[in-house]
Amino acid sequence: MTPKADEVEDSRGTFSLFYKSPESFSPISHVERIERRKTRVQEKRELMKYGTKVLGQDPLIPPSLLQHEIPSTPESEATVLKGRRDSIAVLSGTSDKLLAVVGPCSIHDPEAAKEYAGRLKAISEELQDDLVIIMRAYLEKPRTTVGWKGLINDPDMDESFQINKGLRVSRSLFVELTHMGVPIASEMLDTVSPQFLADLLSLAAIGARTTESQLHRELASGVSFPVGFKNGTDGSLSIAIDAVLSASHPHHFMGVTKQGLAAITRTTGNEHGFVILRGGSRGPNYSSEDVQTTKAALRKKGQREVMMIDCSHGNSSKNHKNQPIVAADIAAQISNGEEAIVGVMIESNINEGRQDIPTPEQGGVTALKKGVSVTDACINWESTVDVLQNLAAAVRTRRAGRECGVKRKAEDAL
Repeated sequence: MTPKADEVEDSRGTFSLFYKSPESFSPISHVERIERRKTRVQEKRELMKYGTKVLGQDPLIPPSLLQHEIPSTPESEATVLKGRRDSIAVLSGTSDKLLAVVGPCSIHDPEAAKEYAGRLKAISEELQDDLVIIMRAYLEKPRTTVGWKGLINDPDMDESFQINKGLRVSRSLFVELTHMGVPIASEMLDTVSPQFLADLLSLAAIGARTTESQLHRELASGVSFPVGFKNGTDGSLSIAIDAVLSASHPHHFMGVTKQGLAAITRTTGNEHGFVILRGGSRGPNYSSEDVQTTKAALRKKGQREVMMIDCSHGNSSKNHKNQPIVAADIAAQISNGEEAIVGVMIESNINEGRQDIPTPEQGGVTALKKGVSVTDACINWESTVDVLQNLAAAVRTRRAGRECGVKRKAEDAL
């Protein structure tokens, strides 16, 4: 009589739950056994190659090839270098102008971006004695959960994720903008895309969600332009100050070369880092009291007492109509002689507000309104001009006050 499974003890002294009588086995041919073995080997190879969650990998164009296909122009290079020099002059205190990073929350329409840039160039020339204006040209967007991640990731806005196309479209746009004479700033969201575009940037920002990331601090330590670090989404200031300090030091880390090869990257450190106050879940942080608190925190860490203030995000309570109110408060502080505020950031577009990306049934991207953001809401062009003119007037008032103070000291010395 054949014993039951739970009555059969194996050689290790435990009951086997897999016991089967000899009669229960079906004969397997030698060929079938070989095929099963091949299948198991293939499955193991696939597991080792991709893991269980990666669907596959597509070739990515090497950065050097993209830069060869879409080279910068002499005019573009001159714009980039001037933007970098002017930004550094403001941040280091050798220029008393105000740095203004102004532009759409994100760029989804290159033609609209070029139209905006043309307008921005005109106002920049008008206010050049008081403001260093750099266009906000963001191509990648961090998402709280999911959503459209930007022009690089999904240029057709249809979840086809044609990233190579996105890189080509983005680089072409950056070359055109800088060729027009408009310096640009962007967010460095990952550690690979800067290899394709960093030669065209005059300034960059690290967002609130990534300021604490060691990878982004290492990246910032090796770029040739100023980098601003935003305070955390909860309003935490210390992580931004620590990021500035970290990025100022040399680092060694794994990176990617212009040829697209993995490499060990060595950096010298970037002494042109700065803090960006953007508010947070605990409220805004653009007031005079917040500025004094930030100055004290920077002083304690041995950092330069300079900062940029973001008029949007937490400081506007995520309401674009509050941006001019925030900017007016900043202008008042500057007029009163505040030297630590060296820059502002404004989310602006041709038209105000925002729009959702239409579904295919609604007409897709062809149904989008021109010059309206598809991410955060922006103020319109008319409001942008008013804000910039008010900030320029504040800089002139601060300058006049400083000159009066110098003259008074000279007279007292006599």
